[in-house]
Amino acid sequence: MNVQRFHIDGVMLITPPRFADSRGFFSETYSVGKFTEIGLGAHFIQDNQSRSHKGVVRGLHCQIGPNAQGKLVRVLKGSIWDVAIDIRTDSPTYGQHVGATLSAENGAQLWIPKGFLHGFCALEADTDVMYKVDGAYDRAAERGIMWNDPKLALPWPLERGSAIVSDKDQELPGLEAAAGWFAA
Repeated sequence: MNVQRFHIDGVMLITPPRFADSRGFFSETYSVGKFTEIGLGAHFIQDNQSRSHKGVVRGLHCQIGPNAQGKLVRVLKGSIWDVAIDIRTDSPTYGQHVGATLSAENGAQLWIPKGFLHGFCALEADTDVMYKVDGAYDRAAERGIMWNDPKLALPWPLERGSAIVSDKDQELPGLEAAAGWFAA
């Protein structure tokens, strides 16, 4: 298993090996033992899946409080640019991000710990994303930040004006609203 760590503590890009033959390939995408060995000891309680059209932006979202969620994100079909933004108030990397291209082809997975915003944009039509979470869904704990906040200056790989964003995500506040959501 290939594990890439970033300048932001806790975020990991995990690429499990694939074993290919004339039939296709096999890959063990999650193993408690192997993930514990690399320092990811999350207890996952739910799997979520979404399908997005090319240009759809989902995020930037998190949950706060006792149901804060860590997420292990992977792509089953198509590709995304996935992003994690550190919003742990006392963190030296507060407001900084890590982005990675995840695809069905590369098999890479992004671990986004609690204390981070998460979002992605679909780079291909009919992109299917699956993610494991370690906290229960809690509507009252949902929070979000505007996907295109100039303070974040995220390098979304989209043509100008081509993003497809939900009405709910269009109305999210800027980064200043996240102050105090998480302590480092």
